[in-house]
Amino acid sequence: MRFQGKVAIVTAAANGIGKATSKILAREGAQLVAVDINSGALAELTKEIEREGGNISTFETNVLEGTQVKDLVNSVVGRFNKIDILVNAVGGSTIIPNSTASVDNLSLDDWDKIIQFNLKGTFLCTSAVVSQMKKQGNGKIVNISSDAAHSMGDPSSAYVTAKAGIMAFTKKVAREAGPYGVTCNAIAPSVTLSERVGPRWEQRSEENKQQILEEIPLRRVSQPDDQAKVIAFLASGDADYVTGVTIDTSGGRY
Repeated sequence: MRFQGKVAIVTAAANGIGKATSKILAREGAQLVAVDINSGALAELTKEIEREGGNISTFETNVLEGTQVKDLVNSVVGRFNKIDILVNAVGGSTIIPNSTASVDNLSLDDWDKIIQFNLKGTFLCTSAVVSQMKKQGNGKIVNISSDAAHSMGDPSSAYVTAKAGIMAFTKKVAREAGPYGVTCNAIAPSVTLSERVGPRWEQRSEENKQQILEEIPLRRVSQPDDQAKVIAFLASGDADYVTGVTIDTSGGRY
C-alpha cells in the first residue's frame, strides 16, 4: 500500500491515463481527489473506486480557470489539511479538427487552443498546489508530456511545442521546489489507447498502424495502465530521490 494516508489530486481523472492512475492510487490506499469536467464519468469512476474499497472525493472543476483551481485547492486543504500528490493529466492533441496540421495549415486559434489545453492547467494546478507542498516540506508532482516533444511524429507543431514546454516546466519546478522536499517529474507517452485516442487509432489504415508499430521496439501501442504504472512510481516513495526527470514511456520509440 504505497499511498496509504496520502492525499492525491488527479486531473482529467475520469478517463484515459488519468483514470488508470486514479484507480492505482486509490487501490493502494490514497485518499483520491478526482478532478474532471465530465460529471457522468466522475460518477462512474466513483462507483468503480468504491466497489474496490477505495476512498474518493470528486470535483467538477475546469483546471484551465484560475479561480476554479484556487477553490479546488482550498477545498482539498480545508478538508484533508494537506496535499501529498498532484498528477496533472489534462492535455492532448485531438481537441482541434486537424491534429496533424502542418505549420502553414495551422490556424492561430488552433495553435492557442493546443498550447492552452496542454500548458495552462498544468501551470495553474502546480502553482496552487506547490505552495501547500512547500509549507508541508514534502510533495510529489507528476506531469504528462509526450514522446512527440522529441520524436516529432504526426502531431501538430503546437502540440510538439506544448509538450516540450511540459518537459522544461518540469525541470524548472523541480529546481525551485526541491529545497522544500518537493519533487516534480513527468512521463512522455507515445500513442496510448485512451477513450479519445482509441477510435482514431482504429480509423488508421492497417498499413499506417503497421508502420507505427515498426517504430516501437515493443511492437505494441500502449494502454493507459502502461502509463499509470510509471506515474504511480514517480508519485511513490520509491522515487524519493528522482526529480526533474521526464521518463519516456513510449515502448522505445524515438
